[in-house]
This record gives sequence, C-alpha cells and structure tokens, in this order.
Amino acid sequence: MLKNRAAGVLMHISTIPSEYGIGVFDENCMYFADKLHEMNFGYWQVLPFNPVDKANSPYCSASAFAGNILFIDPKALYKDGLCTREEYEENIYTGSPYTADYEFASEKRMKLLKKAFSRISSEIAEEVRTFSEENPWLADFSLFMALKEKHNDKPWWEWDEKYSRYKTAKNHRREFEEDCAFWKFTQYIFFKQWNEIKAYVNKKGIAIIGDMPIYVAMDSADVWADTAQFQIDKETLKPEAVAGCPPDYFSEDGQLWGNPLYNWEYMEKDSYKWWLSRIKQCFKTYDCVRIDHFRAFASYWKIPASSKTAKNGEWITGPGMKLFNEIKKTFGDLPIIAEDLGIFGEDVTKLLADSGFPGMKVVQFGFEPDGDSLHMPHNTVINSVNYCGTHDNNTLLGWLWEANEKERAFALDYVGFTGNNWGDGGFHSESCRKIIEAVWKSSSNTAVIAFQDMCGFGSDARMNIPGVPEKNWRYRTTKDTIDSVDTAYFKKINSLYRRTYPVFPDNKS
Repeated sequence: MLKNRAAGVLMHISTIPSEYGIGVFDENCMYFADKLHEMNFGYWQVLPFNPVDKANSPYCSASAFAGNILFIDPKALYKDGLCTREEYEENIYTGSPYTADYEFASEKRMKLLKKAFSRISSEIAEEVRTFSEENPWLADFSLFMALKEKHNDKPWWEWDEKYSRYKTAKNHRREFEEDCAFWKFTQYIFFKQWNEIKAYVNKKGIAIIGDMPIYVAMDSADVWADTAQFQIDKETLKPEAVAGCPPDYFSEDGQLWGNPLYNWEYMEKDSYKWWLSRIKQCFKTYDCVRIDHFRAFASYWKIPASSKTAKNGEWITGPGMKLFNEIKKTFGDLPIIAEDLGIFGEDVTKLLADSGFPGMKVVQFGFEPDGDSLHMPHNTVINSVNYCGTHDNNTLLGWLWEANEKERAFALDYVGFTGNNWGDGGFHSESCRKIIEAVWKSSSNTAVIAFQDMCGFGSDARMNIPGVPEKNWRYRTTKDTIDSVDTAYFKKINSLYRRTYPVFPDNKS
C-alpha cells in the first residue's frame, strides 16, 4: 500500500447518504464502495472516527481510541432484535439531506442505544466482555463517560475531587459498573458494524485510509486517566501550555487549538507505550493511517495557556525518530501518510526522509505565479500523496472563484485550460477537470480527490474552514448525487494515468 500508483476518494462517514441526519455504517457505505470499485479507485479516505467535540470536530476528541457512536446504524440494531421498528424509525430525519444534524443524531442515537442496551442477551453480553478484554483502553473510557454523565457533561477538572483525580476515581468502578457496561456496549456495536463495512470494502479491492489527529482534547479520557503523559500542572490540573500552529496560509493569527501538549520526556521513559497502543488501535480500524500535523513530531508550536491567539508561541523539539523507531520495532513498516503541510524547516524534512513515510502535496498550494512550489505537479516526488484538496481546503471550483486574478490565470494556464468558461460548475467543469488531471499525471504514487471535487461543487460544499469554529463538518450528500458522478471519466483517468493498482489484488472482485 502507498508504494504503487493508485487513486483514492476522500469522503467521511458523516457525509454518506442516510435517513438519520448523518451518515452511518449501513448499505450506503457499501454502495459508495461499489461506485469506487466501478471507477477503479484503490483507496477510500475518511476523517477521524473519534467522538467529536462541541463544534463537531473529530480533531479534538474525548478519546484517541473510541469511535463516534453517531455512526451506528439504527436499522442494524432493529435487525439484531435490540430495538423495535418504531424505536429505530424515531431516528429518521426529515430535514435537509445536504447538512449533517449532529444535535438531532446525538439525541436520538443515545436514546436508542440505551434501549438497545437494556435488551442485550447473555450471548451479546459475553461478546462485549471479550471485546473489552481485547481493548484495554475501554476500561478508562467507559468510566470517564459514566462520570461525565454523572456530572452533567462538565469537564473532568470540574468534577467532585474524588472523581477528577483518576487515582481515587478508579476505586469507584464498581459503583458505576452498569453505566460503564453501557459505554462498553456502544463501542462494541460501533466496531462490530464498522468491521462488517470494512470487510466489504476490502473485498472490493479498496483500502481504507484513516486519519489520526496528533492531539486529544483536554477534556478526554486519555488526559484524565494519565495526566503525567501531558504538560499539565499536577496540582491545578490546568495545562501549562497548549497546541496550535503559527500564522500561515489558513490564518494570519495562527490557529489556537487549545489541546494539551505531550510530555515527551515522560513518554520516552516507557518507550512511548501510549503511542504504541494508539497506533495498534488505528491499524485495527484502518488499512493505512494519515497522521495529522506530522511536523510536530520534529518540532511543535508551544503556546502559553493564557494566550488569546497562536502568535506568541515558540518551536520546541519533538521526539523525532525515537518515537518512530519504537513504532517500527514493534510493528514493522506501516503504511503511514505524514501530513507535513504548513511552515517547516530542515528538521521536518529530515524526519520525513528518515521515517520513509510519504508526505502530502496539495495542488491548490502550488499555484504561486512567481514561485516554484513543491506542491506543483511537476515537482512532486514518487513517495508522496497528492491531493486536489483536503478537508481543510476550499473545493477546486471554490478556490478558482476566490483566488485573485493573477493566481487563477496562472493556475489555468499551468493546467492547459484555454476556454472562457472556467467558472462553470456542475459535473462537467472543464477547468476543475484540468486541475484534477494535473494531479493524476503527477509522479506521486497516490492521488486523492475529495468527493465534492468529483462533482465540481463550489465553496458552499467545503467540509471545514480552519480557525472558524461554527458550521463546519456538516457537508452531506445524497445517493442521487453519487449516481450523478461521471464514473466513465474517473475510470478513464485512472486507467490513462495508470492509477488502477488493486490495493488488495487477491480480494478484488
């Protein structure tokens, strides 16, 4: 994987068509895999599966290990005899099919899962116990979630002290045994349903590229259960500094993420045990893994916890190859994609070379009229993953509309578009197709396109605007839209530019 010419599509589960206000692990995932197979795509890339925060971002999660229960298919619970038809139909959403409604889905799914849990058989209970034993992280996560419910969803540092301090809270497991059992059940169902989908996708010869956020939320089971792993004051339980990135292409003030930073010196003492567990979990869930903000392993932006913007930070040396040598020693060579975007220097370049991981190229970043960016297709290297755009980028058509005249003219000239109708949208946007073909022609082993760009959609279809917390992560699509994709065109360019490598050749049907 990642070593031969192939192509993939970026489409998160939340975007998949469904009846439930958000995409779920149902037959629509299989239908999308069928379409990818028809077009000879070798990869389906998704965003992190972790629980989302209050802004619905999967990059600031309450757990580095757990899955988002909103993706659980209500109808599958009905088929398993865990709810009635009337109960699962209460999850059916009557609002717009083009916008994910996290609030509706969260309320309905929790209610349904509570009812399903009350009806589990002794056989399912035994399967949940086995699942829990195979996933040691689940003990702390389930207790954390049970305690959050007890404290009306307050962050853990505002809980009663006997619970906010993990050392004493873990002595109360028996007190919350039933509540913990519920959360273990939800994760069992999540991974059971996902594994069925993944097996189907793999059988089509398609590999799943997952996404691992580098950081976790301050209000997470990971931080609460082991504060020593993070740069947190052990007395006040407040972060000493927080994560983010300096001013860049996306934001003139930088991005103040607010996640706690890792205590890398402490982690090194036990040979990065927490990271090894996390990597293991990721590769149980996905076939390949994109590590977000990879540059922070070389050096990370440390921002004082009191700062209002990300401007006033400093670069601090990260663990570098010490961490990745442990990963390689434990797991061998893994198909990892290093998200090496943003501002970086020789330390990141060296880490990328030493790790051997493919880095990322984004064609939108390459269109500098007076420069010769490494993101331009003629400069890409074989060991890289080339994107038309990521979840953080505008769509191709949106970018063309919002670029200044000089950038747009250069981009269109570069890709050989000579017409006057560059702004035409829809499924036959010739200007966007020329950009897509420039990426497909590049020497990068892997090329990836967001689903929105397969459709020629404008900026109203973008997934996320970095630094803007409202109204992100909500883009959804419909089965009719998937059917409207020009399958013949994408099958043609995959063949023309030799991107038809079957990732799982023994399985491809």
